Amino acid sequence: MEQFIIVTDTNADLPDSYLEEHHIGVMSLSYTLDGITYSRGNDLEYNEFYRKMREGYMPTTSQVNPEEAKRVFLEAMKENSQILCLSFSSALSGSYNSARIAAEEIMEENPDVKITVIDTKCASLGEGLVIHKAVKMRENGKSIEEVTAWLNSHLQNFVSVFTVDDLNHLYRGGRVSKTAAVIGTMVNIKPILHVNEEGMLVPVGKVRGRKKSIHSLVEYMEQKMGSFRSENDIVFISHGDALEEAQAVADLVKEKFGIDQFLIHFVGPSIGAHSGPGTLALFFMGESK
Repeated sequence: MEQFIIVTDTNADLPDSYLEEHHIGVMSLSYTLDGITYSRGNDLEYNEFYRKMREGYMPTTSQVNPEEAKRVFLEAMKENSQILCLSFSSALSGSYNSARIAAEEIMEENPDVKITVIDTKCASLGEGLVIHKAVKMRENGKSIEEVTAWLNSHLQNFVSVFTVDDLNHLYRGGRVSKTAAVIGTMVNIKPILHVNEEGMLVPVGKVRGRKKSIHSLVEYMEQKMGSFRSENDIVFISHGDALEEAQAVADLVKEKFGIDQFLIHFVGPSIGAHSGPGTLALFFMGESK
């Protein structure tokens, strides 16, 4: 039996194959598109989701509720009394708080159960990279206490940088003003954003043109990686139905840093609803956010 069970939520954007291989429990954030509500196990193919967005459909999303968190914890408890829950940034969703509430209720009723809930302050495969580090430490025999301590001391070293192809989706989510979205679209401005120390999405720059925005992601990595080069044996990249460009990011990373291990996957619907088709995001370890 594994030392402890790892639980997360669908916003980690890890492939199902990875979740199954590493025995990771998953809480579902639902989304509604064209009048139909979807959740994990009952959702659209990613390509279909983004096709609908390109056609003008505007999805809405819902956070993990305490009942869903409790359901996943109770399922995990059938196999282990120690659970490490790695949650989507609390600055972007109430899902962390729902998991914390559910964990407290369960532990009050079951004194022999230990559920540790960590706010990763990350999103998409940034959250996924936190999980990956926890998985590797568990495989190396580390206890839940050791993994928790390491993660808590390194949360500010998980770096996320991304760009979007259409500013109007960021405007809908309140990330840019309507004027900035209209003018930026007219002159082909592409914002560069990162997830800051509090786990919020904030702009760090802007460039003109898609090609330049792709290069800017790798330039940001060069600025931030520093002494954490040895921690980057693998780099994670997520995309809003833009696999070819995601691969271009990977090629640039390999060319500049010699890193040749990547996990590339879609930005899932819960985040993609706000970032839109064409989103590109790069996740790695660095000296600071």
